[in-house]
Amino acid sequence: MLVYRIVHKKYSDSLFASGLEGRWNSEGKKVLYAAESISLAYLETMAHRKGFGFNLDFRVMIIQLPNNFSRTAVETNQLPAYWRDFRSYKECQAIGNRWFEQGSHLCLQVPSAVVPENHNVVINTYHKDFKKVKLIDTLDFVPDQRLEDIIKEYK
Repeated sequence: MLVYRIVHKKYSDSLFASGLEGRWNSEGKKVLYAAESISLAYLETMAHRKGFGFNLDFRVMIIQLPNNFSRTAVETNQLPAYWRDFRSYKECQAIGNRWFEQGSHLCLQVPSAVVPENHNVVINTYHKDFKKVKLIDTLDFVPDQRLEDIIKEYK
């Protein structure tokens, strides 16, 4: 399975996890967030950039997950109604932290807060199969300026 991640070019040559907190992990839990498509990765990245535009310093990472990789999924019906709100991070982090600490699955498939019908994949960099996860390519990322202009109007 291929998954996609958009990052600044200085971070695009390796599968580096910073350990910063995110919706599905507390600080110190070193995971990688990826999306099931480049377009979802773009939307997720724009949501986190809060309207600050891209430039030619960003790259798309194409990541290959191993065949028959272990995963578990979180479904939206398992989450509180307000799970997409940033104030619900602690509840989502509790789910992700349990998955991370159990260490039995390489990936946690989660609904996207931007488009809940699509999925992101959280990858546990401490899992025994992480060594089988491969960065297979990076592509230049040149976003459509029209989308950035629209987002900037609503800042």
